[in-house]
Amino acid sequence: MSIRFLKSYTPGTRNRSVSRFEEIDKIRPTRLLTSGQQRQKGRNNRGIITCRHRGGGHKRLYRYIDFKRDKQGILGRIVNIEYDPNRNARICLTCYEDGETKYTLQPRGIKIGDQIISSADAPISLGNALPLTNMPLGTTIHNIELQPGKGGQIARAAGAVAKIIAKENGLATLRLPSGEIRLVPQQCFATIGQVGNVDSNNRSIGKAGAKRWLGKRPKVRGIVMNAVDHPHGGGEGRAPIGRKRPLTPWGRPTLGRKSRSHKKYSEVLIIRRRKNS
Repeated sequence: MSIRFLKSYTPGTRNRSVSRFEEIDKIRPTRLLTSGQQRQKGRNNRGIITCRHRGGGHKRLYRYIDFKRDKQGILGRIVNIEYDPNRNARICLTCYEDGETKYTLQPRGIKIGDQIISSADAPISLGNALPLTNMPLGTTIHNIELQPGKGGQIARAAGAVAKIIAKENGLATLRLPSGEIRLVPQQCFATIGQVGNVDSNNRSIGKAGAKRWLGKRPKVRGIVMNAVDHPHGGGEGRAPIGRKRPLTPWGRPTLGRKSRSHKKYSEVLIIRRRKNS
């Protein structure tokens, strides 16, 4: 995947770059693997905004992705590589020998016509899914389960990759994309390789309207609000926040404050935290 830089034909194309989409088949998604979705726009069941700066955006079809990779021992062939508006990674349409088709995340370097399989004794090859206990140390993986049979939850974004660094007492030690080092049961499945579309974060949006297309509404800094609207607001001219520490609009500490609960069940599985957790 590569980036295409636009010339400054208009103010909106100045400093703007987009994906070339050269690896994508420009076809309609498989109808049986899609459904409509009603996005919540940051509202709860009472219509109250619980997550700000969401709303609008282009209508999307949801693609059902096979994160579980539960077609055990059945060979699959990559038929198409498609665009998914719900994630920054590309997806593969995989056709299995029993006639079933499923969408899977596209590993970096996989091409149309390649074969993949999910099995405990699968070879260590790009796109194959197998338990961590059967992978050698140093293997790069993605779409990692945290509990056996639950489906991949870790390292699913574009360019994400984790590495196996140790195995002991039924647990595998992984270095995650965030830098966190944690333990995962060796019975958990993972997929070999790195998620494709690695240049996704190198794109430049170019204009504010492009964010609106993605369903993201504008953000306003608290320091430019009135005192009744935000703890940082008020004052004459460009004033400091006037508090001992930065606060949220509701008066809670923020910007660097650690928010992860120390009573979480997975606390004992984390060997080294990621930064700012």
